[in-house]
Amino acid sequence: MTRVRVGHLAAAALAVLLPLGTAHAAADARKVVRDVFPVAETGFDPAAVTDLYSAGVIRAIFDTLLTYDYLARPAKLVPRAAEAMPQATDDGRTWTVKLKRGIHFTPDPAFGGTPRELTAADVVYAFKRLADPKLRSPWSFLVEGKFVGLDEETAAAKKSGKFDYDRKVAGLEAVDRYTVRFRLKDTDYNLPYVMAHEATGFVAREVVDRHGESDGRVLGHPVGTGPFRLGQWVRSSKIVLEANPGFRGFTWDFAPGQPGDDALVARMKGRRMPQVGRVEISVMEEDQARWLAFQGGELDLMNMEGPLAPNAIGADGRLAPALAAKGVRLDRFVEPEIRYLYWNMLDPDVGGLAKEKVALRRALAMSYDAAEEVRVVLNGQAVEAAYPIPPGVVGHDPAWKSAIRYDPAGANALLDRFGYKRGADGWRRFPNERPLAVTYASRPDTQHRQLEELVKKGYDAIGVRMVPQKDKFPELLKQEKQCRLKSREAAWVADYPDGDNFMQLFYGPNSYQSNNACATIPEYDALYRQTVRMPPGPERDRLYRDMTRILEAYAPHRMTVSRYRNQLIQPRVEGYRKHPILPSQWEYIDVAAGPH
Repeated sequence: MTRVRVGHLAAAALAVLLPLGTAHAAADARKVVRDVFPVAETGFDPAAVTDLYSAGVIRAIFDTLLTYDYLARPAKLVPRAAEAMPQATDDGRTWTVKLKRGIHFTPDPAFGGTPRELTAADVVYAFKRLADPKLRSPWSFLVEGKFVGLDEETAAAKKSGKFDYDRKVAGLEAVDRYTVRFRLKDTDYNLPYVMAHEATGFVAREVVDRHGESDGRVLGHPVGTGPFRLGQWVRSSKIVLEANPGFRGFTWDFAPGQPGDDALVARMKGRRMPQVGRVEISVMEEDQARWLAFQGGELDLMNMEGPLAPNAIGADGRLAPALAAKGVRLDRFVEPEIRYLYWNMLDPDVGGLAKEKVALRRALAMSYDAAEEVRVVLNGQAVEAAYPIPPGVVGHDPAWKSAIRYDPAGANALLDRFGYKRGADGWRRFPNERPLAVTYASRPDTQHRQLEELVKKGYDAIGVRMVPQKDKFPELLKQEKQCRLKSREAAWVADYPDGDNFMQLFYGPNSYQSNNACATIPEYDALYRQTVRMPPGPERDRLYRDMTRILEAYAPHRMTVSRYRNQLIQPRVEGYRKHPILPSQWEYIDVAAGPH
């Protein structure tokens, strides 16, 4: 196990040395919020981590230029480390941002005992890291092909073996100490969303140079400018965050964004934030363990996923009366996410664009009963997904009728037609008579065992042998990014509330990053390149529909469900509202001080 602890004396020294009005003293060490992750974290480097749970910690430790208004619905961008919203010129190809002054990194030996202010050069460095081939950032697609001169630097680094961070890049310019100018190759209306993304969180170059691993990642030594710092880390077991004593703080001043917010606003308005001095995060992979811990008062927050939902939520979506009587609250909405089955397009058995491989994937997709996943596995805590852009995200088509539906009879007919004949044992074989088997990867917990059984049930019905592969979540993600998994049900939760964030999942050049199926479909890729230059609107939506039909024709994926987010909140927690985009909300809430 790895333990990481930040020095308290150095932090106290920083609070003294910072300019007056910069340090924030409102956070109360006696105010502790206890949260839980259902899977193990993977690390805390903004440029290197993709899972939702680690992202929540990263959001708390690292600043970004922009963030989201806490209560506004639909989600609304607002400044975070930026002084104001970015200014666009040249038809959206040039963006200028000014930083707030007096923002400091938490103390670290890398800074030689001197308070280190955040500057424009740090913003440029954060964006350049995403393009460094040595880092192999899964978020490189956020910058590839976009900034003037950056692709050339990446190409040079691939040849030399080292990215030259000192060389000036025309598209990423520190104009002065507090001003950053972004120059794009073409119009990109989604750039402000990238400025709010955890991947662009500010990492100090000195910290990477001193504490970085051989590949340039700093997964275990996060040093940021955000509201919290890492206090303790027991890998795959416990994470403790402590309020950053040098954080600038903010006043809770948000307007109601949806029904029910008025009372919350009345209670919280005017408080100096953050109030919480300590966040204790436990890792509990089994549903029952999390539920018992919440019932016993050991957790303040818990997402109630499908298997346990009937214990807390009625068929009408309301909180169980027994919990309501105790003051427990429920925050519930359809997550802006898609879950989908995928088949690795680089795999020799299920991949490729040949007609017989397309027929195999379509048959596998048609064997899956998404309605049963909603009903049995998730206990009604999800809705079936047909479109690759989920509800609540710009570009969603609620009227979409998918060409791929649960149809085992049609799947069997398709396999018969393309030469996947059944043997004497009832199992199908490839057209070349080789035995047909498809490996399905999943986690070893209860819910994923149920999903595996559902996949197997569908495969059995069409005579395809399913081979299970079990592994922990971090290992599955690692293999996924290497295009080594044959098939899996994956999930993607919105990083920003625009359809581009989902359609990029299927773009060929994003293989080994966000394109889990590692699919390259030329027709799709050509249309995607058109959409990134277009503002949201009917024309882009038309292309998204064309792209979806292409995906359904080649079937590297099968959309399955979008889950409800059922957040249970103990009565001692004030001000909590689950945000559809932000992965964590600890800086916006308050809790009662002292013993729980």
